[in-house]
Amino acid sequence: MRLTWEELGWERVAPRIGRRRLPDWDCTVGLVVGEDAALMIDAGSRLAEGAALRADAERLLGPGRHVTHLALTHPHFDHVFGAAAFEGAEVFVADGSSGVYGNGREELRADAVRNGLDPLAAQEASDALVRPRQGVRGALDLELGGSVGVRLVRTGEGHTAHDLVAVVPGDPAVVFCGDLVEESGEPQAGSDAVPSRWPGALDRLLALGGDDAVYVPGHGALVDAAFVRSQRDALAARFGVSR
Repeated sequence: MRLTWEELGWERVAPRIGRRRLPDWDCTVGLVVGEDAALMIDAGSRLAEGAALRADAERLLGPGRHVTHLALTHPHFDHVFGAAAFEGAEVFVADGSSGVYGNGREELRADAVRNGLDPLAAQEASDALVRPRQGVRGALDLELGGSVGVRLVRTGEGHTAHDLVAVVPGDPAVVFCGDLVEESGEPQAGSDAVPSRWPGALDRLLALGGDDAVYVPGHGALVDAAFVRSQRDALAARFGVSR
């Protein structure tokens, strides 16, 4: 039986677009539904969470339909460790990051455990993580059917060296920012961040979405362009980056 976004505990952002804030790390995942295909944006922090997200999508889509595409905004465990649950989906990442999903799996597992994920769940997800084949170098357009399309864009380095965003055209446009933007706390800059380029990545993000877009942060409530500009300026001041 098909259910609504609200019945499944998702927030409907726009027609055919929803998002869910997950427990534990308040990580956001998104879903864009076309007539022929469906794109999930990020996959949660563990295999069980990924499986639950896939089940949600299938209940929303109806009989015989499933998630056909998966975009991972950046290689941090809370966004990617559920990815193996989406068997059969075409997986997209920022160009240059695929090695993190192979050679960097042990560090992802260790980071997950440091942040409180159960060690067995972390090991299971790390072992199942598959190196994605589709690296987005500049921009890639996905047609999902019924005039629903998504543009995946590698914005350049910022929160990590491999940030990918998803832009859904519309009135207004909806921009899934990954952790380039965070609303529920100060943006996190770990050892893999590139602070000197983060403000520039946000400038490109704003150019993609425009003033009227809805911006979906990696953590927290929906925001507008003014919030993104304010965070861009705060990051520039924090890291000593001039305009």
